[in-house]
Amino acid sequence: MLKPLNAKSNGMKKLRDKIEHFVLTTEIHWKALSVEKQRLLTKVFFGGYCLLTVIVIIHVIVSTGQKSNTISIDHIDGISTKLVEKASEQNNLIESPIKK
Repeated sequence: MLKPLNAKSNGMKKLRDKIEHFVLTTEIHWKALSVEKQRLLTKVFFGGYCLLTVIVIIHVIVSTGQKSNTISIDHIDGISTKLVEKASEQNNLIESPIKK
């Protein structure tokens, strides 16, 4: 059974309200911290972000620099045959000699 459109939008409103409530409470907690703690946490988060970025860049460089890193290009089997079979089934139904 299908739900009315209002039920979906009502659910979205509840989700939006929950997200807004979470953001507001987080902002209140952030503003309650001293300026020194805010600066320290900002530096820690930025340092973690930089460290993660460097790790990802190093991983990409190492993985692309290996000799075993090759790309294999092959034909995809299975998808085209299914589409052809489905089309032929539809053609058989349309062109059948028995009309209803």
